[in-house]
Amino acid sequence: MPLRSMTGFAQVKGQINGKLNYTLSLKSVNHRFLDLHFRMPSESDGLEMKLRRLLKEKVARGHLELILSLDRGSSEGFTLNREMVGGYIKAFRAGAAEFGLAAEPDLNVILRMPGAMDASTGAAEGELEAAVLPQVEEALAKLNHMREEEGRGIERELRERMQHIQKASSGVERHRSAILQNYVEKLRARMQELIGAQVDPERLLQEAALLVDRSDIQEELVRLQTHIQHFIGLLDEKGEIGKKLDFLLQEMNREANTLLSKTSGLAGDALKITEMGLIMKSEIEKSREQVQNVE
Repeated sequence: MPLRSMTGFAQVKGQINGKLNYTLSLKSVNHRFLDLHFRMPSESDGLEMKLRRLLKEKVARGHLELILSLDRGSSEGFTLNREMVGGYIKAFRAGAAEFGLAAEPDLNVILRMPGAMDASTGAAEGELEAAVLPQVEEALAKLNHMREEEGRGIERELRERMQHIQKASSGVERHRSAILQNYVEKLRARMQELIGAQVDPERLLQEAALLVDRSDIQEELVRLQTHIQHFIGLLDEKGEIGKKLDFLLQEMNREANTLLSKTSGLAGDALKITEMGLIMKSEIEKSREQVQNVE
């Protein structure tokens, strides 16, 4: 299955029993899970249950709204709620008589009351299902086509971002030797300041080696490269990979943060490592913005 965005829209129209027109719309945006919302005629509960099962089979993740609207084209299909309207008129006249008022109820006001008019679909439940269910497949196909089109654009950008992170990581590797020299110089200056000029060279090298070992960024670079390769591998697999990609980007960000913390305060060529680490973080953050919309 191609990589899909969670953003899309589709609409289909049709007719029921040759008289009643309907419009079926699907709109989706990003969400951590599958979140279904329905706006349908009140008498179509059975159809809604079938639509819910169908959408769960076809869509993995996203906030998905289905809207089914009916167009009767005229007043046909509306019936008067006689019991409610009659009860209101009776109560109105009883109240007017009790208080000695010469008044008659206003039908325009009554018909605007909720429930005064029953708007039936003009179609049996079976007719509605028979007309709408086949069209849902068409609407889903259109929706997924749009999501896949946007998904291809997201995939291209993510691959470019990974190339930028890879390039920055390789640049850090090239300048990693500068860190050792930088720490040696800092340690020599500090020890000479504390105990004078008589410094045992062997002791100095031991202390420098210990300090560099604690501050070495080789492990972070290896893990970062592993995450990048895993990320690209998931893009090659495609499918429902949004959550996995997001997790990998979190791990990449953690490695970039550790790298920056280990190289903070360095001068000279080592400053380039900080610059490249910041480039990594920027590319990772931009990638995360795109991955939030991947199914």
